[in-house]
Order: sequence, then C-alpha cells, then structure tokens
Amino acid sequence: MANSAGSRKRARQAEKRRQHNASLRSMVRTYIKKVVTAIDSGDQAAANAALKVAQPIMDASVNKGIFSKSKVARTKSRLNARIKALV
Repeated sequence: MANSAGSRKRARQAEKRRQHNASLRSMVRTYIKKVVTAIDSGDQAAANAALKVAQPIMDASVNKGIFSKSKVARTKSRLNARIKALV
C-alpha cells in the first residue's frame, strides 16, 4: 500500500481511471457484439446499421487510448468483410 500522501492520491486516481476505462472498453465490446449478432442472424441491413453506429464509438476509443488503432482497424475490417459476405 502507498505510504506518502502523493502516492495514495496517485493510487486513487489510477483506480478511478481503471474503472472508467473498463466501462468504456465494455461499451465498445457490446456494440461489436450487436454487429456480430446481426451478422449471425443473416440480416445484412441490420448488420450495416449496427456497424454504422459502432464505428464512431470504436474510433473514439482509439483516441481515448482504450484500444490500439490497429486493433480497431482490424476489427472494423473483419466485421465489414463478414457483412459483405452475407449477400
């Protein structure tokens, strides 16, 4: 456990930040799951709509440092490829 006042404060801030980041990460994963669910149901229009909603949220998570840029790009690419394969 932290001993000095400054290190105790730093530990409190780190925990608060960790919980906030976990919440944002969970939210992004939920939006991705909505797209995957629409793809699995075979509804291309719903999958496109879900991806259109999820993309800006995924991009914002990159700017906030929640996910790396390459991970989000890879995920978007794979989801888009799966949607196009539904035809």
